[in-house]
Amino acid sequence: MKAPAVLWFYCVLFLRNTNALSNHTFPTWFKFGAATASYQVEGAWNEDGKGENIWDRFTHRNSSRIKNHANGDVACDSYHKYKQDVQLLKQLGVDFYRFSISWSRILPTGYPDQVNKAGAQYYKNLIKELKANNIEPYVTIYHWDLPQPLQEIGGWLNDKLVDIFAEYARTLFSLYGNDVKHWFTFNEPRQICYEGYGIGEKAPGLKLPGTGPYKCAHVLIKSHAKAYHVYQENFKEKQGGKLGMVVDTDWYEPATSHPLDREAAERTLQFRWGWYVHPLVFGNYPKIMIERVARRSKLEGFEVSRLPTFTSEEINYIKGTFDFLGFNQYSTSLVKHRPEPEIGIPSYDNDMGTFIYRDPTWERGASDWLYVVPWGIGKALKWIKSNYGDPEIIVTENGFSDHDGTLEDYKRIDYLQSYLSSILDAIHEDGVKVTRYTAWSLMDNFEWYSGYTEKFGLFHVDFQSKHRTRKAKKSVDFYRNVIKSRKLNKCNSKTDS
Repeated sequence: MKAPAVLWFYCVLFLRNTNALSNHTFPTWFKFGAATASYQVEGAWNEDGKGENIWDRFTHRNSSRIKNHANGDVACDSYHKYKQDVQLLKQLGVDFYRFSISWSRILPTGYPDQVNKAGAQYYKNLIKELKANNIEPYVTIYHWDLPQPLQEIGGWLNDKLVDIFAEYARTLFSLYGNDVKHWFTFNEPRQICYEGYGIGEKAPGLKLPGTGPYKCAHVLIKSHAKAYHVYQENFKEKQGGKLGMVVDTDWYEPATSHPLDREAAERTLQFRWGWYVHPLVFGNYPKIMIERVARRSKLEGFEVSRLPTFTSEEINYIKGTFDFLGFNQYSTSLVKHRPEPEIGIPSYDNDMGTFIYRDPTWERGASDWLYVVPWGIGKALKWIKSNYGDPEIIVTENGFSDHDGTLEDYKRIDYLQSYLSSILDAIHEDGVKVTRYTAWSLMDNFEWYSGYTEKFGLFHVDFQSKHRTRKAKKSVDFYRNVIKSRKLNKCNSKTDS
């Protein structure tokens, strides 16, 4: 017979290492959420006055770079289905929804002198619907979709974007700040700069491996700082919100205990995470970055370092410009010492100068960069606490990809359970100030150059249907049960007795 409803749990019979799951409970103040991003879910790419952004241009003119020539023109059609999406969030039982605002939907030209009323109203409607269902809106100001007119003046390589971004942020604070209390300036700046302006795999697709990533990062960091000060000086007292940046990194584990491998792993963390967070906390880039890029630049014949320099005024202006640190984490890599790369074509990778790889025995997701290594997130959280002044940390993305979007997504449940276990231990045993966890993603969506071939969603989306039908996967029940019980259960799938 069926078990009584009060005993229905969600059991994954083949969970690895279930005996090692944390027995701790999530604190009463800990909050759970789910996330998406505008270009990945909204669609309506040219409706109601929205302007063209760099991903519109990139996918329309460079469709061969995207699997199956896909694009986000319709995506999940969340622009028209936002009320349905809020009900998905309510079904999950989450405390908050992290979504991003399409700059081009609000400001079609990128500049604040032309506000698109229909676009502004869309986000007002979404926020109102969230609040009506007791779900807090957490807003990412920029998640990769720069207005195309701003790219045409150089994009994130142009210092003019510091002021332009700050005015865009001011517009959002004015429009939505009475209801939004958590703001994220940039999502994954390394992907913006390294993949967009370095190796060219993401929009705008520029290949400037030795200079582009550094110049882009310099402009982004100054843009973040200015937006932070705009909020502090003009909105903080009345609105009472918080603001931070979202930075992603693998955990980089030394391949051996040899001092050279340990140094290589630490250097990799500084080049990946410290590149953006070090200035926010301490005012400047990590020392190892400054020294290595300067030395290699000199040997390459540059008169000055390819890594731009902050002035003393900028260092003071940037230092401390965060209320929390957003942390996207999915996977772990191993790092070995690498002999110093030969001087030749300048590149960020040669500046870092380490050998990074994964253990082939680790379980993989559909994404070629995603390996299931739950202990890595715990080590990363402890490292952040130890090296960056014990900040408040919001896990802003964490999730698992598959290819088929199966509703029986036990591997996703296994992944989420094991990573949440490591986070719990980091909170209770290591005193890390993790206050929130965000599952990526609410639903299957457009995954950049992978198109629709990689599925991260808790909810399945039928992209063959014009209605973009959503269906709950098993992971929905799992996540809802964790949120409700505030603990992990070794038994997490509905069974009969």
